[in-house]
Amino acid sequence: MKKVVFILFNLLTITAMAQTKGRFEVHDFSQFKLHVYYTNYALGDASFIVEGDNALVTMEQPLFKDNVAEFDEYLDKLNKPVVQRITDYHVGGTSSHDIVMAEGMPEFTKGEIYGGMMQGFAKTFGDALAAMPTGKATEVAFGTTQTWAGVTFDFRHGATSDFPGASILIGGKAYYTHWAPAKAHANSLQISSPAAIDAEIEEAGQSLASGAELFIGGHGGAAKRDAVEFKITYLKKVKELLASCTTPQAFVEAMKQAYPGLPGENGLGELAKVLTAGK
Repeated sequence: MKKVVFILFNLLTITAMAQTKGRFEVHDFSQFKLHVYYTNYALGDASFIVEGDNALVTMEQPLFKDNVAEFDEYLDKLNKPVVQRITDYHVGGTSSHDIVMAEGMPEFTKGEIYGGMMQGFAKTFGDALAAMPTGKATEVAFGTTQTWAGVTFDFRHGATSDFPGASILIGGKAYYTHWAPAKAHANSLQISSPAAIDAEIEEAGQSLASGAELFIGGHGGAAKRDAVEFKITYLKKVKELLASCTTPQAFVEAMKQAYPGLPGENGLGELAKVLTAGK
């Protein structure tokens, strides 16, 4: 986990300064609307607003000041009260507002791994980052369903290889995970060990079994069921090639041949390195 955070920190250092402002898209499920905010900063982070008939719930609010301002301005224009703010995998600019987190996550964010990462970001990006949240964090137990703004939020365990955040089924229609499924190569942040491959396959299968129509993530935004099905097939191929390739470079070349032109090829070298470490 420490190695993953180190890679994450270096990637943010390279890309965050080049961020542009974000964009919103809206998915209407009749019973509620899901507003997806693509921040356009490092790692393709996304934030969300769940709009019920009379109230709003936010999820994974942005971290950089410019994005916080843009997100808050959009939120205000919806002209409904925010009854809950969910901070799942990503601490964001929630200011003094109270938040809810999956059980165990508040303590984890203060620990050496996550807390150290955030301290490093503060040193690197300084005034570009929003102030760290000061509101009270209430924990939500896994296996429970909460109802806010007239919409259900079913808190489930996320991938076992990941931070102790939750996968959340929203209104029975949208399934939130840390990483949104995408028709692209996996990167070394998402798949940091051979064990993580199995964990992600299991989590993807559970997301399909939920009956959701849309699949969203703190990294990546929104996708349909075909992206989840692709992810499962892709990760099984990763396992197959990892077992048959004797060197990291052989794995990289085999992946390129298996998926010619698939986005994310430039990250295959680092992925191969972490997956073959100790092999």
